[in-house]
Amino acid sequence: MNKLTDPTKTAEQGRLSEKDLRGRLGHYVAPQGLYELNKARPFAGRVTCNLDKLVAGSWSEVVLDYEVGASGIADGAWFKATFKFYSDWALFQTVDPHGANYLSADYQAGPLAKGQSPATVQSLKVRFDQKGHERPFQKAVIVDTVDGYLNAGDHIIIRLGDRRMGGPGTRVQTFVEDKFRFRCYVDPLGTSRFVAVPGDIVIDIVSGAPASLALVGPRLVRPKTPFTLRVNAHDRWGNACVEAVGPVEVAAALGGKEVYRKAVELNPKGWATAGIADLPVEPGELAVSARLPGALDVADASHYVTIDDGAPCPRVFYGDLHIHAHDTVGTNSPAYNTAYGRDIAGLDVVGYTANDFQITDANWELGVKTMDEFHKDGQLVCYPVQEWCGSSTAGGDHNVVFLHGRKPEFPYNAKGEHNRTFTWNEDMKGTAVNLGRWPIEELWLAYCHDPENHLIMPHVGGRRYIPDWHHPELERLIEITSSWGHFGWLYQDVIERGYKLGASASGDEHRGRPGGGLPGTQVFGTKGGITGIIADKLDRATIGRALRARHTFAATGERLVGLTRCGKHQQGDEFRSTGSAEIEYRFLGNTGWDEIAAYDHTGCLWRRDLHRELGYSGRRIRVRWGGARIPDRYRWAEWRGTISVVNGTINAFAGNGFEHLEESVWRAGPTEIGFRTDTYGDADCAVIDVDNLARCRIRIAGRIDAYVKVGNPLEGNPFVHCPTFAWEISGAELLESGALRRDLGGTELFLAVERVTDAALPREVSGSLEIRPGNGPHGFRPVYFYGRQMDDAKVWTSAMFIEFRPPAP
Repeated sequence: MNKLTDPTKTAEQGRLSEKDLRGRLGHYVAPQGLYELNKARPFAGRVTCNLDKLVAGSWSEVVLDYEVGASGIADGAWFKATFKFYSDWALFQTVDPHGANYLSADYQAGPLAKGQSPATVQSLKVRFDQKGHERPFQKAVIVDTVDGYLNAGDHIIIRLGDRRMGGPGTRVQTFVEDKFRFRCYVDPLGTSRFVAVPGDIVIDIVSGAPASLALVGPRLVRPKTPFTLRVNAHDRWGNACVEAVGPVEVAAALGGKEVYRKAVELNPKGWATAGIADLPVEPGELAVSARLPGALDVADASHYVTIDDGAPCPRVFYGDLHIHAHDTVGTNSPAYNTAYGRDIAGLDVVGYTANDFQITDANWELGVKTMDEFHKDGQLVCYPVQEWCGSSTAGGDHNVVFLHGRKPEFPYNAKGEHNRTFTWNEDMKGTAVNLGRWPIEELWLAYCHDPENHLIMPHVGGRRYIPDWHHPELERLIEITSSWGHFGWLYQDVIERGYKLGASASGDEHRGRPGGGLPGTQVFGTKGGITGIIADKLDRATIGRALRARHTFAATGERLVGLTRCGKHQQGDEFRSTGSAEIEYRFLGNTGWDEIAAYDHTGCLWRRDLHRELGYSGRRIRVRWGGARIPDRYRWAEWRGTISVVNGTINAFAGNGFEHLEESVWRAGPTEIGFRTDTYGDADCAVIDVDNLARCRIRIAGRIDAYVKVGNPLEGNPFVHCPTFAWEISGAELLESGALRRDLGGTELFLAVERVTDAALPREVSGSLEIRPGNGPHGFRPVYFYGRQMDDAKVWTSAMFIEFRPPAP
């Protein structure tokens, strides 16, 4: 809750009646009864709302009614209604009252006391600013008073999604949140110094009706190794449903033969989930499906488990080491998010993460206590994590994972010195910054005495990691995909610099859906990532050693597997080789692999195109677009465009790679397909069936918009380096080359037109690659593998670091 005090409390202590006043003051002139009315009012006013519950992603009209307090509002003063920056509530606009998300503010005069003059305000101006207040309540609806003042008891009525002119309302944030808050502030004197209006507006944002089922769990296990799959019901925005009705029918086939069928009851209270622990554990690929009988509007689910003696460990584990709660800028409590990771996401390893400058001592203690309470060797490994939030100029964001299970040396070390970047949050006293560990070298100093029990993971978040800094003993993994986007370019950067870092992925989840949960819109626009961990046992010590040994792979949220081995060595290992090194690779997926590639310090050194191997279609092509505008926080590219096919017939088309409901493709005319999507380093596409491919022409044109901080979101914000694009090719060129690509600048922005196969793409791809002797400029050769599925799901293996030596004479 807000800690700002209400000045009314001080004033009320000396409240007098008008009769008492006249006895003390003698004769005076004042509006009759107004003194007592104002003394009874809260000084900063009060706010009410027309509702207290909303369904995530629904459309509604939300009315905030601010009654001006005893302070009044001076000419030119402001009122703000703020909410947290991570919310993906649709952006408000103020230019089209008939359109969606229209924002309005009306003035309503209150009753006047006898002898009181009416307020003189002429009008109100309202705007929306995504950075209009302090973190975490940064998003702000701002109302300016124009040409006059407001009286105590007057009203400012804000309508979010004003429907009075026929608009559809506003699209609510897409993820559930217990006690979503509007926190309001008033600038009573027109000085731009704000005081909080007592009492936040609190709204429970809840999940909607079931729209799909999900199956999550391990992808690769050894025979006779017990495992559990989770089956869950989700709404249309990917939120876990509650109190779903009806049993789910679960079936499994091994080698095409059904080996399991059962009706599974989902939890009748709380999340609609259930564990399935009695599936067969015989060798082969187990294809598991789940359906809700009689519910045609609820999509079925599928999951594959490869049961194989060749697995590198009894079970490949999955972890999310970067989960934020509401004690910093996340959603819901540490307990809620950990339970979600365990029961909905089916994670094996979780990391409660706190932004170190913002977390209070008490909240950190509660988070660490929660990790200890949930941790259970063999079932769920839990770690507390400090996020060092240094600016990019000081090194950028780094997470410190406390692996040891003891009390962390955070926020304070044994000497009582605090190990935060600095202390600066809404609960602190005063306004000065209490500097701690700054820059990054001082963070290293805090933990370099015990590197084996700490893991520092640089990452791309709000404050992007800059690889000008690296500590080889403390930093063993780098986060290369999260809900912020896909950052394969960052892994290649550190590999080129000679850093021996392994690949990891996390949610960096601020929306209460850790472990690869579906994204919302705006800032966190891709699935949260997960780290695959190759370890023999599920306990803190073993998992910690595996993480520091870089026995990992990074996946974009799906339960993919990427493995490499060279003799007795596996991904993440450092070793020497005389002569060539033969690396065996294995990729397991769920929708079919598009390509597999290998990289070293020079870039891509080898690639398999699975479409070419299986044989290109004579008619089906794919138009892809992707990348990001910039590498920093507001990176996403908003694509709006058309795909035209001239002198050819568009028989059918389908979109792929989309993360949420507001990304789509549609038929824009007899020869055109329209598209509107966002990319954050990922890619989206349209797969098109085209007649007369050899003689047609294909044209892709459109615009790339950027983050709209303030102003009319309907106008967009063209990306300055590439506001528009237009590219035309012939079908004959495509048939000859197999794939064509145009780079558009930014951070790997691109367009591509590619041929695809009609055959089913394989869920498993394996093979070997000979790496010829030759070290890079740092005295060794790093080699990592990358795989991409047809749906743009990706996996990166940790590199092997091979030092080639000449044979002994």
